[in-house]
Amino acid sequence: MLCVRFLLPPAHEASLPRLLSLLAGFSPAVEALPPDTALVDLRGAVRYFGRDARQIASVIRVRAVALHGVECVIGAGPGPMIARMAAREAAPGVTQVVRDVREFLDGQPVGALPGVGAATARTLCEYGLDTVGRLAAAPLSTVQRLTTARTGRELHDKARGIDRARVVPNAAARSLAAERGFVRDELDPYRHRRALLAAADEVGARMRDEGQVCRSLTLTVRYADRSSTVRSRVLPEQTAHSVALATAAYRMYEALGLQRARVRGISLRAEGLGPAGAASRQLTFDPVDERARVLEAVADRARARFGPGAIVPASLAA
Repeated sequence: MLCVRFLLPPAHEASLPRLLSLLAGFSPAVEALPPDTALVDLRGAVRYFGRDARQIASVIRVRAVALHGVECVIGAGPGPMIARMAAREAAPGVTQVVRDVREFLDGQPVGALPGVGAATARTLCEYGLDTVGRLAAAPLSTVQRLTTARTGRELHDKARGIDRARVVPNAAARSLAAERGFVRDELDPYRHRRALLAAADEVGARMRDEGQVCRSLTLTVRYADRSSTVRSRVLPEQTAHSVALATAAYRMYEALGLQRARVRGISLRAEGLGPAGAASRQLTFDPVDERARVLEAVADRARARFGPGAIVPASLAA
């Protein structure tokens, strides 16, 4: 398995579908992990190409740079979990290959295991289970008492290198994304919301232009320390209505509860795309909603004739 994280520059998250197409040339089993990562099952490719995972990863890296100008970080392991953990330790230009799973895991901090959040890691460390090796050596019943029965079993299995996850090909390539970066790290929530509105307006206009609607939205907030928060929400109904997209984006942003966060960029991805003609819409007697949709149709016609910047929401015109 490979975990490929593309080092996308700011405002280039929308190029992820093209990069996924590059990976599909090596294996049909590609699972996108927006905003910038993908898992690739290479079991068939190793036999077909007669090359090992490191060699195939080298070709992927060269093609990503040559065709798209994007460097990537790649981790390889026997399963998705190990590959993702290896990718976190890999440096650009180097493929981190894990061959001995136990040796790799034993020295890792317990917080490095997928599924271990800050609160769980703090609880485990308080009882001396601060490394994956110590967690694996602890009795299952002890881990379950410290967490829950289900979580304890899952963490205990992961600590021993048992990974039941599989690469599940998804339709993330059939998505649209818009990103807004800031000239400098931005603390003002008002500017964050303006960026969300601009992204929602762009995504909605592009979907309507292509005759599509989306089923869910994914919000990605990038911070000054290069970390990011990703949240997804299934919409009440399939839509390409910019107001509905912006409302859902605002709610996801507000749920983060950011307190003076230094935000470097915000992106919005519309996923689960489908033809607009096959979508149903709940009828409403709200005249405000109907007027908004009529104005939206007029704005789309103006943009088609005079360009995408001909009409923008009033709060973005200042």
